[in-house]
Amino acid sequence: MKLNVGVLFGGNSVEHEVSIISASQAMAAFDHERYHVVPLYLSKDNQLYSGPQLLDVKQFKDLDAIKKKVAQVSLYKEKQNIFVQSVKALPWQKAQRIDVVVPVVHGTHCEDGSVQGYLETMGIPYAGSDVIGAALGQDKIFMKMAFAYHDLPMVPWLYFDVKAYEDKAKQLKRIAELGYPVVVKPARLGSSVGISFVNSEDEIDEAITTALQYDMRVIIEKAVQNLREVNCSVLGDELDAKASVLEEVMKYDAILSYKDKYQGSGKSKGMASTSRICPADLDEDTTTKIQNLAIESFKVLACAGVVRIDFMMDAKTNAIYINEVNTIPGSLAFYLWEKSGLRFSDLMDVLVDQAVNRTRRKAKMIFSFETNLLEGYGSKGSKGVKR
Repeated sequence: MKLNVGVLFGGNSVEHEVSIISASQAMAAFDHERYHVVPLYLSKDNQLYSGPQLLDVKQFKDLDAIKKKVAQVSLYKEKQNIFVQSVKALPWQKAQRIDVVVPVVHGTHCEDGSVQGYLETMGIPYAGSDVIGAALGQDKIFMKMAFAYHDLPMVPWLYFDVKAYEDKAKQLKRIAELGYPVVVKPARLGSSVGISFVNSEDEIDEAITTALQYDMRVIIEKAVQNLREVNCSVLGDELDAKASVLEEVMKYDAILSYKDKYQGSGKSKGMASTSRICPADLDEDTTTKIQNLAIESFKVLACAGVVRIDFMMDAKTNAIYINEVNTIPGSLAFYLWEKSGLRFSDLMDVLVDQAVNRTRRKAKMIFSFETNLLEGYGSKGSKGVKR
């Protein structure tokens, strides 16, 4: 019997279209002899849709038109089973059972633990990092705090929120002490959106204003001179994790831009479009060091599933710094795992198996007590409780 796998994608995020591309790649990669794939498209206005048309990425050229071709649906739980049902279903129309969900969402309101929290609350088995891992991976400030506690290598950095920036003189002084050039980032965004490379104080206010359009907090990082950008994927969970081969990402600007990432070779194929050298041209010791740092970063944030950790290197000093963690990477980093000897279809098998096994482990844990506190609750409020 085939396993029914819901692939959840889209969402109210600036990375909405990137998510559609990544999900389309993932849905095509599933072994359709083993799985029945159920697309679950979350529109920008937070409505959930499902239908076979969503399997074809070409249908998404008009995001308004696609919603008229498929059914708006909701998820509900009956006993231990999860179902997808049209909100306009007639009484005799059968709902679709879902055994497991694979989230392929990116960015704020999606990858940041929001979707994971919903799935947890519903008791739906799902692949990838849980709420905490997803939230830490998305919020660069808390991520850096966790890394700092474990003495993992990072560039000098600082942060502040929109309220603190009302005292511009104070924040500009802090940035000057950090030293230009710097990189300005929104705290909880991805795909290089809202990021600026700043050479001097003359440019900093515009960069901060841009970042604050996307988030209430910004991070300022000391720029790495002679920059090389190297990425590594990690696959696994708290019990076992392994690192992929490395890639060096080629960029055309001072920082890797949205265009570099997703349209590097013309027609967008998600992160698979990015110009890269894979495996990266690094010696064995450096490769091993980065792979070990990737696994350690993965475990520090309590990640699971497939994750991509981005590193920065100084080409002259060979100093290595952790840049950020992508808990649901573009294209699910399948290109790194194919170079590591794992086919895309096998990668999807691993993600589904992890989701099922995690659910089994959780079933053995205690989350609630068989008691009814309200049974002894009197009409006088808490004073009426029998102790």
